[in-house]
Amino acid sequence: MVAEKILVVDDEPNIRDVLTTVLEFHGFEVATAATGVEALAKAEAYAPALIVLDLVLPDADGLSVCRDLRARGHRSGIVFLTARDSRSDLVSGLTYGGDDYITKPFALDELLARVRAVLRRVGTAPDRPGSATLRVGDAELDEDTCQASRNGVPLRLSPTEFKLLRFLMANEGRVLSRAQILDAVWDYDYSGMSTVVDTYVGYLRRKLDPLGPPLIHTQRGFGYIMRAPGRRPG
Repeated sequence: MVAEKILVVDDEPNIRDVLTTVLEFHGFEVATAATGVEALAKAEAYAPALIVLDLVLPDADGLSVCRDLRARGHRSGIVFLTARDSRSDLVSGLTYGGDDYITKPFALDELLARVRAVLRRVGTAPDRPGSATLRVGDAELDEDTCQASRNGVPLRLSPTEFKLLRFLMANEGRVLSRAQILDAVWDYDYSGMSTVVDTYVGYLRRKLDPLGPPLIHTQRGFGYIMRAPGRRPG
């Protein structure tokens, strides 16, 4: 079995060394980088399945590195490392295309759990039988190629955004609670962090809505529903 590749990006040598030792012990292949420039170069050459990315680097903000990676088409899972404890800072990292975060200091078993959860999301095969193509109105999602578009315009989605959109489209016309979405998409206990659902729904809306009428609707007090324009609720 081929080991999954992980890129660890942090300017602190001791953190790079500890994470490399732990991840390699658990069967991963690990490369490291200490700067944003080095991270972008290693991501191109190494093609990691997942990147552990510090938010504060000597030459760049980790958020801008994440944004550059997504703009270049990289679909690697991204787990942010941050010393910041404000919810706005943490959630903003997800808005830039990250998949999860962990605050310093962290327990190694918690980091491993989050790394594995994100890798499951990145590599999860479609869980619906039948057609590999989902359509809601003029939005289309191909589960085989992991590509999505609306009105013929390709959508640049992170792995978590793709899985969220797939879950909403697969349940067209059905109201989904935040708890249902967290369980299906994040596959991890966020301990009440249901605001991450709102953040990601907002992020998808910013990509979908400029291309046509709204597809994702808020059902106040319940959750979210996706339906084609003109389709009546229920």
